[in-house]
Amino acid sequence: MSEILETPYGTRDFLPEEAAAKRLIENRLAEIFSKYGYEEVVTPAMEFLETLTMSGGRTVEKDLFKMFDQNNRTLALHHEMTTPIARLAASRLKNSALPLKLSYNTNVFRFRRNQPGRQCEFYQAGVELLGISNAAADAEIISLAVESLKSAGLKEFKICLGQVEFASGLMEQNNLSFDEQKKIKSAIERHDIVELEKISDSLNLDKNSADALKKIPQLHGGKEILETAEKLAENKKSLSALENLSEIYRLLEIYGTADKIIFDLGIIRDFEYYTGMIFEAYAPNVGYSLAGGGRYDHMLKDFGLACPATGFALGIERILLARKMQGIYEDVRRKNIYLSYAEGKIDSAIKKASELREAGKVVEISLTPQTKDDAEIFKQKKGYDEMIYIDMDCK
Repeated sequence: MSEILETPYGTRDFLPEEAAAKRLIENRLAEIFSKYGYEEVVTPAMEFLETLTMSGGRTVEKDLFKMFDQNNRTLALHHEMTTPIARLAASRLKNSALPLKLSYNTNVFRFRRNQPGRQCEFYQAGVELLGISNAAADAEIISLAVESLKSAGLKEFKICLGQVEFASGLMEQNNLSFDEQKKIKSAIERHDIVELEKISDSLNLDKNSADALKKIPQLHGGKEILETAEKLAENKKSLSALENLSEIYRLLEIYGTADKIIFDLGIIRDFEYYTGMIFEAYAPNVGYSLAGGGRYDHMLKDFGLACPATGFALGIERILLARKMQGIYEDVRRKNIYLSYAEGKIDSAIKKASELREAGKVVEISLTPQTKDDAEIFKQKKGYDEMIYIDMDCK
């Protein structure tokens, strides 16, 4: 009996107040996406397994919830939304004018070990910008991420902005093998400074080159960090990455969102996936990112549509937690009027409730007659602002 009253591992219920807050945030995000010209799309919760593993290879398969259809084909619940949108763009929207600006708001599924901030079913909203490969597109995406978090009510947050080509250039500059690069990326991603130093010292590099690799995680701060990083770079790829970040920042200053930016050249996400700028959003007292995104110019060619792309996803539950941490509480459940009535007055009560609802009020009508005292008690329990009671003397 206890199992049927529990939710499966990694899932949760949203009670009325939580659901109302979630819907409020989702509606605000949909509105801001629309203002930037992004059109919402909805894709199936399940896709063919081959679709979801097309670009990520088999590395993501262990995290997928899989099933079989009646033809014994393997399906899986989508674990993120970029891949389904890539499939959609390469099929149903392949003849659309570029740039293609798409948004989504949905639940996604990914098997995860139980830990704070990580559910097996969670909710995301985000955008994808397809068809443009320049700093203007990246700046729009970052600015939209900033405005999205603001629209959700958050005041305290920062966007950590990096560029994968900077670190890649430094490693290529020193002719590191694939395995050596993989070890360094892993150490940076885990913020394991000791391991990074150990690996760098074992590579038989000159001192300046080894020190440059060790300094990657320390390149965190304001615009001056780009100048510091430039002194470490002796290759075109890294220098171009810094020029790209500088131009993005210049445009963000015009957008009026640059005050939320912190450069972090130690951000390491999937080097095989991301091809340019990458970013993550963080808020105080929340131990994981609220949003993440970046440029992924090679992914869509796997679906037969060679097309540059950039985008981001926001975690709805994480935004709700950040709001709570920042003391942001709004009256998300409108409870204007509880309308009750004495015996024989249900007709009058229904008419009155209809008038009030047409006037924009939220009205709950009693479904049985009550005394005025009982109605007042019920109004208090339900949390309504006001009570209207129709008794025998009412016309």
